[in-house]
Amino acid sequence: MRSTEPSVGTATPAPPVPEAPGTTGAPDTVGASPAEGQKLPMAALLALAVAVFITSLTETLPAGLLPEMSSSLHTSESAAGQTVTIYALGTVLTTIPLSAATAGWSRKRLLLAAMGGFAVANTVTVVSSNYPLTLAARFLAGVAAGLAWALLAGYARRMVAPALEGRAIAIAMAGIPLALSVGVPAGTFLGRVASWQMAFLVMTVLTVLLLVWITAIVPDYPGQERGGKIPVRSTLKVPGVTAVLFVMLVFVLAHTILYAYIASFLDHVGMGDRTDAVLLVFGVACLVSIWVVGTYIQGHLRSLTVASTLLVGVAVAVLGAFSGTHALVYVAAALWGLGWGGVPTLLQTAAGQAGGDAADAAQAILVVLWNVAMAGGGIIGGLLLNSSGAGPLPWTVFGLLVPVLAVVVAARVHGFPGRRALDAG
Repeated sequence: MRSTEPSVGTATPAPPVPEAPGTTGAPDTVGASPAEGQKLPMAALLALAVAVFITSLTETLPAGLLPEMSSSLHTSESAAGQTVTIYALGTVLTTIPLSAATAGWSRKRLLLAAMGGFAVANTVTVVSSNYPLTLAARFLAGVAAGLAWALLAGYARRMVAPALEGRAIAIAMAGIPLALSVGVPAGTFLGRVASWQMAFLVMTVLTVLLLVWITAIVPDYPGQERGGKIPVRSTLKVPGVTAVLFVMLVFVLAHTILYAYIASFLDHVGMGDRTDAVLLVFGVACLVSIWVVGTYIQGHLRSLTVASTLLVGVAVAVLGAFSGTHALVYVAAALWGLGWGGVPTLLQTAAGQAGGDAADAAQAILVVLWNVAMAGGGIIGGLLLNSSGAGPLPWTVFGLLVPVLAVVVAARVHGFPGRRALDAG
């Protein structure tokens, strides 16, 4: 619930981390930098979009399948929800050290290794009837996600001329809203009519096909010279960076608390058989949100972030107060998607702008904290589900959004500047 990547992802998997400083400037020995005016390499960029789709969907797929997974694995729904948590932990614990260890690898080799990890992890998840083994497979998937998310945005950027970088990254990141709008509802439907294992088996098949696609189409680029480090402390001292990271951490935490257990919440309100439909409404609204943010983010980052926070706040308030009216649940899902869909783009952009010369480091910190928030949301949501049931989940989210809105409003000069502050800068 990322997104992936953060650039990714992510279930929306978390936003991705641009490659470390020095990577994009390295001389390309295998794929030459394109000249200005060159057309977008759509086949290669779409392969990256499918990789983003797979990473985001693998992370968020359990959200719609918790009742089926808990029954098959002979555990509670809150325990089944920890399959989202352990995925996020795999990313948190390994992204920075593994990215450093593989910095010298060619980009194509690293992407193939990461996606191969997804194929293995999802296959083990399919065949496992043992809860600890399933958790181990999900942890492996999270490790693979960390490698992929740290790679994909920079990979897309290196395929095109500087003037086309934004469009290239947008195409590659299209896998995130597609995972939310199509993947999760389709996986939920497949899990109900066939089995939850079948949904993960489809993921394995897609990944194998993608490995062939990458091998045949995607150009290769060299890695970076070893020795680069992420200056965490100095980056956190840059004005605005801490504000953006706080907003990201709490906003993603709040979202995950409810999203990871949405199937359980819908069961609670008598709509368990409509989980796929509710997620479809949410996902389509996310696509609309992505389009709106992509169109108006230039000069409107602050107002869009405020609007996103308010929309999600209204959505969860409606879920908390009027969930007995099923039509309003669909309305709330649409408002939630409209608010949430553009959040990864907004926060990634805010981190890059606030970071300035330390933008790459800010993005690296962001992707790690994004997955910390997802893991925390899975744990807190599970504890609430066990202790108080699903009813308090929306109100918990609402309470967490209050400090998010306060920080966004307060960070008017650095972090989430308005048009006037941008013009003055």
